[in-house]
Formats: sequence, structure tokens, C-alpha cells
Amino acid sequence: MPPYPNLISDSLLISETIQLLQSVGGRASAVKVVDFVMKINKPAPDLAKLLVSDLVAADPRLQLNEDILELIESGCELRKFDDTEFVVFDLETTGAKSPPCRVTEIGAYRVKNGKVAEEFQTLVNPETPIPPFITQLTGISDRMVKTAPKFCEIAADFLDFIGDSVLVAHNAHFDMRFLNHEIGRVYENYRVGNPSLCTVKLSRRLNPNVENHRLNTLANYYSVALINHHRASDDARATAHIFVNLLAELQNLGVKDLATAKKLKY
Repeated sequence: MPPYPNLISDSLLISETIQLLQSVGGRASAVKVVDFVMKINKPAPDLAKLLVSDLVAADPRLQLNEDILELIESGCELRKFDDTEFVVFDLETTGAKSPPCRVTEIGAYRVKNGKVAEEFQTLVNPETPIPPFITQLTGISDRMVKTAPKFCEIAADFLDFIGDSVLVAHNAHFDMRFLNHEIGRVYENYRVGNPSLCTVKLSRRLNPNVENHRLNTLANYYSVALINHHRASDDARATAHIFVNLLAELQNLGVKDLATAKKLKY
């Protein structure tokens, strides 16, 4: 099984297996899976079950019943917002591209029932020099991260903190890409399986008349304090309070779950 329940496999075999199952209603024989995904023509049933068992052991989304492989849907996207925990997070990094750039700071807040609660915050030793222009932007220097923990030393704590929550970030594609790169360095061929929401995209859908959807613009729009912009904890805190406002607006529109929120047009 995966090293953590909220990790899923990033292997090509499992990705292709899941795509196959999604295309055939979520269930397929082990023989069909091995034939289609592993390119073994007409495998013996016992061999097919053995090979598919290895896939099941690597990913919690897969389940083998007798000789039938099934795709397990988490149901997270259908959970009502009122019953869902969110973790709003922000990463500071050594640059814009991952790889080769690395994480230098993590800030995260739990949001439940419209309230901003627990915090996770730490500097991270990126194991590589921080460029001067990044230090100028964030205020994070090589000296500050020299004695900070490496990502591999805090990965388990962060995975425990996020649990099965929905992850939320401002420009989520950026933060999720960096998070999954770091996770993959620690747990090879794995990434987080948590669904995610992007406050930039949500704001574009809900606030089309706002001048732009930068974090500082939205903080001003919602009267949210943003003291140390480009520091992970402060940006995550501001994003969390912005998200609480966006969540309330979604619910006022009758949007009560993640699946419906992702279908909104902008």
C-alpha cells in the first residue's frame, strides 16, 4: 500500500489502468487490464490476477474482487462543503519552475465550517542556493534556511496535517506542481491524491468585475489583512480568509459541493 493514505501512484501503468477503467464504467477483468495496459496478449487468468494485484497494492483507488479490477471513487468531490475540511496552503520557492526549483517555506491553514483554524508553518532547506532576486522578493535568505528542516524531514508531518482535506491555493497549479515534485522526491512515484481548488479561478468565476485576481487585489477587495506578502504563512492566512468569502458566495449561489464548484464557467 502507499506510504500514506492520501498518496496515489504516479506511475504510467496505473495512470493507464485508471483511464481504461474510467472508459468502461469502472470495472474490467484482470485479463483485459493486462492485455490492454501491459500489452500481454491473452494472458493466463492466474498470471493476470497476479500482475493486477501488484497495481492494487500500489494505489488505494484500485480494488480486485476475484478476477475483476474495480475503480474506487473517493466521493470527496460530492461531499457537501459543510462536511468538508479544507487546507489552504502556500509555498515559497527558489524559482518559478519545478524542477529544478525547490520549496523554501510552507504555510497552511485548516478551514472548517467557514472558520480558519489550525496552522502549519515551516521554513524548508531547499538544498540549493536561493537566487538573490528571490531573496529580495520573499525576504528568505540562505542563512535563514541553513538550519531549517529539509522537505523529506517534514513531509510526513505535512501529509498528516492535510489528511483527506481539499487543498486550496492561490494559483493552485503552481503550488500543487511544486508540492507533488517534492513529494515524489521523498516517496518515489507518488503524489498527493487530495482534490484541489484554486482561489484565482474561483474569483474569476465569482468576481468578473474585479480589476485583477492577484492575491493583494483580492485581499483588498475582501478587506483581508496581508502583512508580509510573499511569505508563505501570511499569504496562506490571507488566502484562507479570501477563500472563506468565496465559499460563502458559492453557497449563496446554491453551490454546495466541490464537483459543482468545478463546473462553474468563468
